[in-house]
Amino acid sequence: MDRTASAQADRLMLDAKKAILQEQHRRFQDLQREERWDDAWKQLHVTLTCAADLLKDSVCLLEKVVTQKKQLPPPQ
Repeated sequence: MDRTASAQADRLMLDAKKAILQEQHRRFQDLQREERWDDAWKQLHVTLTCAADLLKDSVCLLEKVVTQKKQLPPPQ
């Protein structure tokens, strides 16, 4: 896969994970509003797991970009 296609795939993956995180956070907030504290506590765990996954993948992508930039020849 070329760099452009790889970058697009990475971006799509991050966007999908961000959408999942937003939905999980919305569910958590709904449970809080409904005062369903046991369910909200469980949902908080799911939400934080999604956030950690998104953050981990974002950092990996940034490291990949930095590595690629370092491999480029210096501008002349």
